[in-house]
Amino acid sequence: MPCSRARVDSPGRFRYVPWTMSKPVDVRRELLGAAKKYLLESPKAPEPAPFVPPRLTFAALEKIPMSRSRERILANLEEMYSEAFSRAKAAEDPAQMASLDFAYRREQLYFEILLDVRDALERRG
Repeated sequence: MPCSRARVDSPGRFRYVPWTMSKPVDVRRELLGAAKKYLLESPKAPEPAPFVPPRLTFAALEKIPMSRSRERILANLEEMYSEAFSRAKAAEDPAQMASLDFAYRREQLYFEILLDVRDALERRG
């Protein structure tokens, strides 16, 4: 498509000269080139950081020494239940006292089993 542009021949005189582009623009080719450049030549994403497993995995538990002793855990459990039992006794609630007694013995058994597993894992490592 020829366009017109003004050119000054001499002072005060303008002459219109047809102006053509040296190379016609193919819009589709330009868009395709830009898309290829964007999609194919874009910088690579940085390498993801190496995966560090959460703290409570089996491997992590093998490395971490257990901080609480068996006696301390069971003493904390007994203290918690004895406070609740004394409150139920002061309220003269035999059903609550029986429920707390059963719950204490059940949780003591659960903790003993978990502590045995922990001790076995520590010996294994």
